[in-house]
Amino acid sequence: MKISRVPAAAALATGSVILLAGPAFAHVSVQPGQAEKGGYATISFKVPNESDKASTTKLEVSFPTDQPLASVMAQDVPGWKVEITKAKLAKPLTLHGKQITEAVSKVTWTGGKIEPGKFQQFPLSVGRLPEDADRMVFKAVQTYDDNQVVRWIEEPKDGAAEPQNPAPVLKLTAATGGDHHGGSPAEDPAKNEAAKDDHHEDEQASASSGSDTTARTLGIAGIVIGAAGVAFGASARRRSS
Repeated sequence: MKISRVPAAAALATGSVILLAGPAFAHVSVQPGQAEKGGYATISFKVPNESDKASTTKLEVSFPTDQPLASVMAQDVPGWKVEITKAKLAKPLTLHGKQITEAVSKVTWTGGKIEPGKFQQFPLSVGRLPEDADRMVFKAVQTYDDNQVVRWIEEPKDGAAEPQNPAPVLKLTAATGGDHHGGSPAEDPAKNEAAKDDHHEDEQASASSGSDTTARTLGIAGIVIGAAGVAFGASARRRSS
């Protein structure tokens, strides 16, 4: 009897591990999982449907109030409506020489449907990311059409086991490359406009330079033709004489 109990206990233990480990791979997460400090980044909230029968119809993501972001822009997701909520800041921010008095506190997606066995990604362009922190923790609330609500709001702790409903975490890494603040001009709206202005000025300078070169070429050609005409006339008069 003792011998027969061992396989049964092992099977039960294995089944328990599978049951406990399964949901850990299906929680709401932020991707990619890291971004550079002080820069701009494009991130997506990946939302899997964990229900066998109900569909996800709403996602709410709250932004940390102690790490305000002045710029948050949503990419259109077919079938979904996005609402960006802002809150006043206790201490204004300075971004690109302008004072910012409010920041995004929540982003909500509604109107769509994530069916069982499927997932959806919700992209955002965010910045400028904190320079004095190692991560940002976003709290997400997932709502199903059967009124079930799952709150992904438990903050993971270093060295501890993952909580049952972990909040999405964006790790912040040291900036690399030539730009101290990280990100590319395409990701930073203000930098993008500046790049457009510089490109326009370069085009104007190039056009002006091209015009000057053309004028000089035509002038030299005129002088050469004129000199040839004078020489031809002189030669003709000598032959006539």
